[in-house]
Amino acid sequence: MVYYEKSCDLQENEGIRFMERFEENPSEWDKLEEIARCVNVLSEYLGQRDVPLLSPERLMETYGVRQVDVMVLFGGSVLAGGDVLAEAMRKQVAQKYIIVGGEGHTTSSLREEMHRLYPDGKFARMSEAEMFSFYLARRYGLQPDEMECKSTNCGNNITNLLELLREREFPFSTVILCQDAAMQRRMDAGFRKYAPSGVRAINFAAYSARVRVWKGKLAYVQEIHGMWDIDRYMELLMGEIPRLRDDAGGYGPRGRGYVAHVEIPGKVMEAFEELEKEFGAKIRIADARYASAKA
Repeated sequence: MVYYEKSCDLQENEGIRFMERFEENPSEWDKLEEIARCVNVLSEYLGQRDVPLLSPERLMETYGVRQVDVMVLFGGSVLAGGDVLAEAMRKQVAQKYIIVGGEGHTTSSLREEMHRLYPDGKFARMSEAEMFSFYLARRYGLQPDEMECKSTNCGNNITNLLELLREREFPFSTVILCQDAAMQRRMDAGFRKYAPSGVRAINFAAYSARVRVWKGKLAYVQEIHGMWDIDRYMELLMGEIPRLRDDAGGYGPRGRGYVAHVEIPGKVMEAFEELEKEFGAKIRIADARYASAKA
C-alpha cells in the first residue's frame, strides 16, 4: 500500500515543512527522486536490524540460541514497536520482556496517538512505558515483565535499563534492543558504551521504512502503524548523523562521550550531506528539558 502524509505543524515548533518548497515550485520536483534515494540510505543505516525476522529459528541460525535473556522495547518508538514486541512475545524469543521510557521528545506524539486509538484512556500522566503496556494489554492481552518509567533520553534509557536488570537479578548475556528505527543505531552505540563486556546486543528496529516519489511528494512505500509524518521522520533522520558522528560536536568518545564509537559508512555521509544542502537548517536540536549527565 502506498500512501503519503501531508506536512503539519508540530508541537514546540519542532516541526519542519521539508516539502513546502517543492509544493510551491513544481519545477524543482525533479530533485525529489534523489532526495528519496538519500532518505532511504539513511533509513536503512539508522534502522539497524541484525536479523531479518525475530523468531527462534532466525536467532538459532545467526546466534546459536532460540531464546535470548531479555527483549527491550524503548518508548521513543512509534506504535509499530508495540506490535513487534507482541509478536516477539508470542514467539517466545526472550525469557523476559521489558519496556523502557519515561518522558522525552517523542512522548507527546505517542500520547496523541494513544488518545486517538483509546479515547477512554487516561494517558496525560502516563510514561511511555506505561502507555505501551496499556497498548499491549488492550490490543493483545499481553503484559511486560518489567517497566522502567523514569528515563528521558537514549542515554538514561540504557543506564536505567542496566540498573533495573541488576536490581532484579535478571540474566542478560543476550539482549534484543527495539527502538524507533531513526534512533536504533544510536541506542546500540549507547548500549555498547555502558553494558558489561561480553553482553551481546541484537538490534531489531521497530520498523523498516522506505520512501518513494508519488504525485510530486515523498510517500512511504508501505503503511507503518503510528508512523511519523514525512517531515517529522526526516527531522529525526537528519538529527541522528551529527549525533553519531564521532567528532567534537557528536555524542561519541571524541565529543560528549554519550555513546561508543560509530564508524559511519561513506555512502551514508554522502547521502546526509546531500540532504543537508536542502534541509540543513532544520536538523533537530536536542531538547534541554530531557537532558541528563548521560544524555
